[in-house]
Amino acid sequence: MAQQNEEKIMPVGGQAVIEGVMMRSPKRIATAIRRKSGEIEVKTEEFVSLIQRRKYLNIPIIRGAVTLIEVMVLGIKTLQWSADKAMEDADDAQKKKDKKAGMTTLNAVLTVGLALALGIGLFFVLPLWLTTEIFNIEKEALMFNLVAGLIRILFFLVYVWGISHLKDVKRLFEYHGAEHKTIFAFEDKVYLSPENTHGYTTYHPRCGTSFLVIVMLVSLLFFAFLDTLIMYLHGDINLWIRLLTHIPLIPFIGGLSFEALKASSRHTDKRLVQLLIYPGLALQHITTSEPDDTQVEVAIQALIAALGDDYRDELVPLETVEPAQATG
Repeated sequence: MAQQNEEKIMPVGGQAVIEGVMMRSPKRIATAIRRKSGEIEVKTEEFVSLIQRRKYLNIPIIRGAVTLIEVMVLGIKTLQWSADKAMEDADDAQKKKDKKAGMTTLNAVLTVGLALALGIGLFFVLPLWLTTEIFNIEKEALMFNLVAGLIRILFFLVYVWGISHLKDVKRLFEYHGAEHKTIFAFEDKVYLSPENTHGYTTYHPRCGTSFLVIVMLVSLLFFAFLDTLIMYLHGDINLWIRLLTHIPLIPFIGGLSFEALKASSRHTDKRLVQLLIYPGLALQHITTSEPDDTQVEVAIQALIAALGDDYRDELVPLETVEPAQATG
């Protein structure tokens, strides 16, 4: 095993992008991608979260909602950057096609807005409508939200399973696995090299996939309580009341789920916590795949750049890492 680093490890996170990985530390963001030439290109920028700059936002639930918005914005930006680089590496015919289909900033914003609207419609509105129309349980708060929640989870599983068969998404899921293995190695305080990540799993408890599962479970319980309260105060409930009360509270659910994910990551040795996070880890069997060393090398370069010079020599002397041959 590589030499241990006894210093306290800072919290890091990341996401897979096109032919690469984005890593985020408390002070900066770095995105590394494998170019067609085989070289690794790294983009680094300073970044301090809004909840660190505005202390009044750093309170439970609020900080979770703010963090989720920041992560979404950063994710869009890094994905767009990796897509632009992929277009540069494409052949002339593909470049013309991609350029014609390319998005302006306005188009990107509209696309994201449309994606969010479709997501809310598919995973929140449609399950409520189907449960109302098919089952005669509108006045039974717990049972109604249990059925709607199960429909929501079913839709999500079918969606993830469906996109996992796309060639480009399969490649993305391999980089997702590289991200997790690299973070595990860093958290275990070992020198970062592709070889030193071989013993680590691709399933990480703080993964966004696990977070989405927690969102579904938390929303089920919270909305059951909310519906019970509405019926107690108002005396009645229907689809429109549910839509008007559930949808505006989605950011609150996100913040609450963020706190649950954060708390669970600190107690993964507890049996109850292991049972609660198991569904999210199980779903990562679909959303992550075993990467090769060239992909892990990209993830390592992203993490080292995100951590900065203070950690570089302690984690890995880059000169000793043999350049891996690019694949794909």
